[in-house]
Amino acid sequence: MTLPLRLEFSYIKRTLRFRFEAGTSRGVMHTREVFWIKVHRKGDMDRLGWGEAAPLAGLSPDFGSDFEAKLSVVLKQAIARAWDLEEESLLQQVKALVPFSLPCIRFSLETALLDFLNGGRKRILPCAFFDQRTPIPINGLIWMGTKEFMLQQIDQKLGEGFTCLKLKIGAIDFTQELEILRYIREQKAAKDLVLRVDANGAFSIPEAMGKLELLQDFGMHSIEQPIRVGQWEAMRELAKQSPIPIALDEELIGRTNKEEVLNSIKPQYIILKPSLLGGILETQEWIQIAEKMGIGWWMTSALESAIGLNAISQLTSTYQPSLPQGLGTGELYHNNLESPLLVSNGQIQYQAEGIWETPS
Repeated sequence: MTLPLRLEFSYIKRTLRFRFEAGTSRGVMHTREVFWIKVHRKGDMDRLGWGEAAPLAGLSPDFGSDFEAKLSVVLKQAIARAWDLEEESLLQQVKALVPFSLPCIRFSLETALLDFLNGGRKRILPCAFFDQRTPIPINGLIWMGTKEFMLQQIDQKLGEGFTCLKLKIGAIDFTQELEILRYIREQKAAKDLVLRVDANGAFSIPEAMGKLELLQDFGMHSIEQPIRVGQWEAMRELAKQSPIPIALDEELIGRTNKEEVLNSIKPQYIILKPSLLGGILETQEWIQIAEKMGIGWWMTSALESAIGLNAISQLTSTYQPSLPQGLGTGELYHNNLESPLLVSNGQIQYQAEGIWETPS
C-alpha cells in the first residue's frame, strides 16, 4: 500500500509539420498541434512521466480554440489532489477527474501517470511490445490525394514489405479509385496482400451498396465507415447485406452507450482510437463488449506523435493482436520526437537500443 502523493503537472506545446499535404475527408492538413503532458514529484526531475494530448480538428470532441485553457484547468486540478500510485487506481482517478467530453486530455493523463508509476522509462503497461521488444503487425496507410500521389505511396509501401494496405477513399472520382485498387491487385493477389479501405462516410445511402458490390471484386478485407455517422438503420442494413465486412470508426466517438451502438448496428469490426474514445479504460471497455459479441477490432492511432503512438502500441500489445493494426503514423512528421519506435517490414517495434528525445 503506497501513500498518496502530490505531483506536479505541466505541458509543452509543439506544432508538428506533415511531410506532405495530408488529405482527409475534412480537407487538407499541413500542421497539427500537440501538447506533451509532464508529471513528476516536486523538486525531482529525474523521474518524469509523459503523456500526449493532441486533438484532431473535426474528430476530437475536445478540439477547439479553448482546448489549451481546458487543459490548464485540468492540470491545476491534478496538482491539487493526492494520487494513489497503483495502476488500476490511477486509471479510475483520472476517469473521475477528467470529463468524458475531454478524451484527449484524459488519455494524456492516463499515459503520463502510468509512465511515472513505471519509473519514467516510457513503459506504460506490461506488454511484449516493450518488455520483450515483440513487434506488432501494421497496415501501410495510403493517404487520399491525386491518383498519382496515391500510386506513388502504394509503390513505396509495397517496396517496404507491407502485407496489408489501407486506402482512404472518397476524395477523388470513384472510377479512379477503382483503377488504383485494380493496380494494386495486379501487383499482389488477395492471398499475398490484405486490402482495407476507409470511406470516412463519403458514400450516400442510395449509392453505398452499389459501390460496395464494385469494391468486392478486389478481395477487400473490410471497409470503414462507408456512410456518415448517426445513420444507424442504414448502417445496420449495410452490415447485414454488404459483401464486404463493415467496420465502425467515427461512429464510436463520443459514445458512452457502447452496447447499444454495437447491438443496433452489429458491425463485423470496430476501429479503436484511444485518444478519441476517452483513453485506456474506455478502449478496454469497447474491446470487452465487442469480443463478447463476436465483433473483431483493431487499434489505430489518431496521428499522434511518438509519445502517444508508444502508449497506443503498448495498449494494443497487451491483447497480443494477430490482425494488422493502424500504428504506422509516426513517420508522417518532419519534426516528430526521435524515439525507439521503428516501422519495418510491415511491423512496428520498440528498439532496445533506441533513444528518446526529450520534448521541448
